[in-house]
Amino acid sequence: MHEKTRRAVLGTGIAAAGSGLLPACGSPARHRAKDHDGMDGARMGAPGRAGAPASDAPPAYISPHGPEVAERERKRDPGPVRRFRLTATATTLDIGARKVTSWAYEDQVPGQEIRVTAGDTIALTLANNLPQSTTLHWHGIRLRNDMDGVPGVTQRPIRTGAAFDYRFTALYPGTYWIHPHSGPQLDRGLYAPLIVEDPKETLTYDKEWVVVLDDWLDGVGGRTPDTVLKQLNGGKAAHAMDDDGKGDADNAARKTRHEAAPMQSALLGGHAGDVTYPYYLVNGRSPESPQVFRAKRGDRVRIRIINAGGDTAFRVALGGHRMTVTHTDGYPVVPAETDALLLGMGERYDVLVTVKDGVFPFAVLAEGKGRSALAVLRTRGEKPVRFPRPKELDGKLLTAAELKAAEEVRLTPKGPDRIIRLRLTGSMRTWDWAINGRPYEPSQRYPVRSGERVRLSFINGTDMWHPVHLHGHTFALPDGGPRKDTTILLPHHKVNVDLDADNPGLWMIHCHNVYHSESGMMTILGYQK
Repeated sequence: MHEKTRRAVLGTGIAAAGSGLLPACGSPARHRAKDHDGMDGARMGAPGRAGAPASDAPPAYISPHGPEVAERERKRDPGPVRRFRLTATATTLDIGARKVTSWAYEDQVPGQEIRVTAGDTIALTLANNLPQSTTLHWHGIRLRNDMDGVPGVTQRPIRTGAAFDYRFTALYPGTYWIHPHSGPQLDRGLYAPLIVEDPKETLTYDKEWVVVLDDWLDGVGGRTPDTVLKQLNGGKAAHAMDDDGKGDADNAARKTRHEAAPMQSALLGGHAGDVTYPYYLVNGRSPESPQVFRAKRGDRVRIRIINAGGDTAFRVALGGHRMTVTHTDGYPVVPAETDALLLGMGERYDVLVTVKDGVFPFAVLAEGKGRSALAVLRTRGEKPVRFPRPKELDGKLLTAAELKAAEEVRLTPKGPDRIIRLRLTGSMRTWDWAINGRPYEPSQRYPVRSGERVRLSFINGTDMWHPVHLHGHTFALPDGGPRKDTTILLPHHKVNVDLDADNPGLWMIHCHNVYHSESGMMTILGYQK
């Protein structure tokens, strides 16, 4: 926890069986919702120098670099400029149990927290000292499209030795984070929290902690996210296994494909993940050397929890305490008490706790993987403590479907003008992850128009869970559910989410399991002119 003071591949777009390709220009929305599961296609230009537009969208679509995007940003009334500089570089990181060679921002993991106030203009320069091109995605932020950080769609990749200037208005308060959107770089040390404070904050608390959860394999036994992705796509193993031979954590995972115990979770509907990791971290620290938080008995603490993992859902609980959920994915909810929470990759939750006297574990379970991470809360003493599994991990667990949006952020009741069906397809056996049966390429488009109420119908046709993330927008879960940008979709389940199309451009929709998205489970929502 920081106290206050981790995609582009294959294929082509096509309609589902029985539907033709949509025309480049459709008729305006009418009272009856447009209902389709097809997409438009358009070729993109080749990448060029860092910082220049990737290419203009085809004439039927609003370009990330078009006047509509600039006009939308002007209406946000850009506020005071807050300047930042990040350098992405190869480095050596101390994660507690060992030192590893990886990539990070400013030689630390997580990267230094970025904190601004809603309405501020963020001006951040990213310098790329990595041996690969990279970009920076602002996860959860409803920002201008040309700053979204998707190579080949909203910008050209930032080449080695080059830099890119990101600049946008951070209009909406909340808990967000940053990470690359280039290959599986997310599963290295390239991530950092981004906190947008609310100048009209109504919550009262004495302390604030930011907790970033991660699964770690980079630099262990010669493995990297790139080698794991290649192994998975090559079909060489059902899971990517550790082969380091050093320490209990590594030895526990050194199994052949046939010896490996299946990673299963009832909460996730079965298979919990594709990759076993030697370490699980809280704020860059393994349980052997956890971060310690200090407070006084009776302190009211706001904890902002971020899952920055590549392939792992985390169940979290604070031993001896109940948590009151106040926000998810940056947006307020009707407060709800719980013992534990489950976070898919990319999800965030804010909770309030009132501190009791003693020493307590902030317990983090790698759901379905039989391993855990840890931070420590202390009101007194220095003596090390061995913690049993806190009962709260097995107590009441709230899911997003049980939460309700706070009244001030609920969507105005309205039927959808357009329905887009997005069926998640593929299997762990064939490793052919896709949306509507077609793996991603940047030319894909699912069309919408500004001003529409759009219903995205996510249908999981696979035997595995997926955390589905939408860029540049938030959507509302059904029946007054919370506003979110990332939602867990269980195997063979469906969820309809509604959004207002109010942020023009080209926006990614993808599974936030980085190995699924980089293998094809991505597509693009495109605003038509």
